[in-house]
Amino acid sequence: MMLADMGADVVKVEEPQHGDEMRHIVYEGRSSHDHDYFNANNRSKRSIALNLKDPAHVAIAQELASKADIAIENFSPGVADRLGIGWSKLHAINPKLVYCSISGFGQTGPYRSRPALDPVIQAFSGVMSVTGNHDQPPLQIGAPVGDVVAGMFAAYAVVCAWSEASRTKVGRYIDVSMLDSMMAVLGPRMGEPLQAGKNPERHGNSNPMRIPTNTYLTADNRHIMVAVLNDVQWKPFCDALERTDWHANTDYRTMAGRRADRERLDALVAESIRLRTFTEWEKRFEQHRVPFGSVNSYLEAVNDPQVAHRGLIREVKHPRSGNIRVVGAPWKITGVENPVRSPPLLGEHTDEVLRDWLSQTPTALQSTKA
Repeated sequence: MMLADMGADVVKVEEPQHGDEMRHIVYEGRSSHDHDYFNANNRSKRSIALNLKDPAHVAIAQELASKADIAIENFSPGVADRLGIGWSKLHAINPKLVYCSISGFGQTGPYRSRPALDPVIQAFSGVMSVTGNHDQPPLQIGAPVGDVVAGMFAAYAVVCAWSEASRTKVGRYIDVSMLDSMMAVLGPRMGEPLQAGKNPERHGNSNPMRIPTNTYLTADNRHIMVAVLNDVQWKPFCDALERTDWHANTDYRTMAGRRADRERLDALVAESIRLRTFTEWEKRFEQHRVPFGSVNSYLEAVNDPQVAHRGLIREVKHPRSGNIRVVGAPWKITGVENPVRSPPLLGEHTDEVLRDWLSQTPTALQSTKA
């Protein structure tokens, strides 16, 4: 999808009868044709329906690969080779092809054959162990982050390899693991196990290194996230809360001092935040440049005025569902419009793609029909 956002002609190969499993996940009360989950992840792609257990269809897939710059597959390790569309086969057909395999645990190692879904990867990577409150069981993040970051790292690796291949005319094989990708985005939380040999703990919405950093309840029962990053931000925070006595307290002047009295100070902050509405705090924190944010629901986030101003949520006309909203590319590039096309119907572009890529006539397309 990221490659399509950048203008690549992305052709999604799907099984003819049912297609991508995501097509069949819909919310209660929604039509089975609305494809809520599928539409969220497949903007601007074209869909071609091929039965990769049919030798004639495999031959078409191989011919498409002979014309392609990039091939990406996310079968279990070994399946693409058995189908005749693995790296060795397609590299022999198209030596400049960049080929990327995305799997749960990678193409090698003791877990290579295990099935993996996002919750499994969240568990394995350690991210669940630091998500939630210290006195409660580990929690998974409320979004399939492992799935997403694997795709992001794959897109990055593919573009880098393709840049080289476009010069050398020699393709590359890329092995992307969901587990590797998830661990690669843990950032500074990896400092403790890697450098100090310690496990980070669960701290809920607070931050073990910074105080006050937490979610607090306002007078109108809205949750607000406030984060005081360093000692420089402490005084503006105190000014916003009209608690100059806190700043005058030498025990609280440093982050180390505030951490030493974490529980009491956090309780005092919670009491102060509870005295005013979210709108009042919004004005005060903006005035004093205190980092804060409303704890939005998904619907509140997609309808937020800042998100609207950035044009992130785009409306496209779907051939079956009418006008639908999708997330657009999260970047702005000078001189690039980033047009968004509708997610495809199953096999919608089979004839079109084969004409564009292989110059096949409609008569020759009959063998691709389910």
